[in-house]
Amino acid sequence: MTSRRNFIKKSALATVGGMMIPNFLKAFEIQNLGAIQTSEKVLVIIQLSGGNDGLNTVVPYRNDIYYKSRPSIAIPSEKVLKLNDDLGLNPAMESLRSLYDNGLVSVINNVGYPNPDRSHFRSMDIWQTASESTEYLNTGWIGRYLDANCAGGSCLPYRALEIDDTLSLSMKGEKLKALAVQDPEKLYKQVSGDFMSKIAKNTSVNEHDNVAYLYKTLAETASSAEFLYTKRVAAQRVATQRDAVQSKIYKSNSQYPQGELGQRLKTISELIVSGMPTSVYYVSISGFDTHFNQLNQQERLLKNYADSVNVFVNDLKKNNRLNDVAIMTFSEFGRRVKQNASGGTDHGTANNIFLIAEKLNRPKVLNEAPNLTDLDEGDLKFSVDFRQIYTTLLQDWLKINDKTILGKTFQSLNLL
Repeated sequence: MTSRRNFIKKSALATVGGMMIPNFLKAFEIQNLGAIQTSEKVLVIIQLSGGNDGLNTVVPYRNDIYYKSRPSIAIPSEKVLKLNDDLGLNPAMESLRSLYDNGLVSVINNVGYPNPDRSHFRSMDIWQTASESTEYLNTGWIGRYLDANCAGGSCLPYRALEIDDTLSLSMKGEKLKALAVQDPEKLYKQVSGDFMSKIAKNTSVNEHDNVAYLYKTLAETASSAEFLYTKRVAAQRVATQRDAVQSKIYKSNSQYPQGELGQRLKTISELIVSGMPTSVYYVSISGFDTHFNQLNQQERLLKNYADSVNVFVNDLKKNNRLNDVAIMTFSEFGRRVKQNASGGTDHGTANNIFLIAEKLNRPKVLNEAPNLTDLDEGDLKFSVDFRQIYTTLLQDWLKINDKTILGKTFQSLNLL
């Protein structure tokens, strides 16, 4: 059997730009393009990476223990954006407060899991795989959602998109992985020139079984990049089957904040409004590991988050797509109740989550404020398992059997 190195040399895998897919995979590519369907509901996941301090995000402004535990970093009660008699938002989040006032936000407190892990990497793995803290999985919950939809020739990588240049574990399934793309136009240009011209000119699938997976991945990427950039080109290949695919590519003129999150949400908005058949979008921003100088750092990050989400929501609304979109914001853990000696906070456990949608069944603050009198070694105790939120999104929003994805049954929060 020809070695992979010799095969690649024979296949002229030497230039950069685009590719020609081998004949034995052309059927695969056309089959998948022919399976395009417009998604009715869309889930957008925003990850605040590093462990956002939930107590300074949703502030228990009437709790004396909060102020005694954080003598120099607690948010003064007079500055808090009041949500109810006990809790309010960080003053940097005025843009999110306006969405809350319009009934578009549900705040879920005390979200976590049993036997919490305070390691960034391990806790993020738990959140992204939806595992127990005692088990290790190599597939993510969105990846398994892709697998569950991968039947009858409809294995579409762009059914879930991560707007980044790397793919997180949450987006990796056993059969199929989502597509990571930071700039759809740039990706398209990279795979539409001479990158793999004349590849596998005289090859057969039997002769080169050991690189069939490589071809499959390249075919998926090329097809997805072309479809993301211009649905008209993709649709022309299967025009007799998919006349309904829109040809208009939406370019937003909304003024998104500068920075990664704003620009990535702008990309997502453009894809959603353009009619992309993608069910899940994933985006993350870093910087929330605030061990020192927390006030300034977190204030800047939360303001950018709130402003970006506000523009995103209003962009969708003016294009009549907000009713089809739910947005979940999470972080891998919260912070400890007491501040540290460096004007920051260290790794904690339970945290709050924001769920944003146009027709929430239970908007506003969903549940009780954190109990600062009953702690677990200085950390908050969870009362809502994060997989209950996943169940809510899978079962009630994406309309798929949540047990198939999560492996066991969790009670929905009946938010959507």
